[in-house]
Amino acid sequence: MSASAASSPSTSAAPASPASVEDLLLTADRLLAGDLSGATAAGRHRGASLALRTVLEIRVDQVLDTAVPGLAHATMRAKMLCLRCYTPEETARRTRAVWSHLCLGCHYHQYEIGPTHEQVRAWRTEVGELVRKLDVP
Repeated sequence: MSASAASSPSTSAAPASPASVEDLLLTADRLLAGDLSGATAAGRHRGASLALRTVLEIRVDQVLDTAVPGLAHATMRAKMLCLRCYTPEETARRTRAVWSHLCLGCHYHQYEIGPTHEQVRAWRTEVGELVRKLDVP
């Protein structure tokens, strides 16, 4: 990093503004449509899986923060368990299930085939429905 870049106010150590749920859903859609060139199909599928997982995590954080402020430091697994106390049981179950699939889908293991386009497309549909069901007033 050059000295001028280090002293520039635009390169501060402050965290970037968080992505919105809508932005991440759009990114997943663009990855699935193949609009973002330069990535392999497997890379686009994993990238879309990561964006969708992040969408669910953001929405679960919003729901739980509204119900019980201060759960931000809990693990996502713990948050998924807490979710069933603040949403209908079926919604919590579906959220945990698709989140678990997305966790597997966005991790690269040399000995595994990544998620298929159809799998990620189905996850995208499920996440879209869950985002609406987990809407925060």
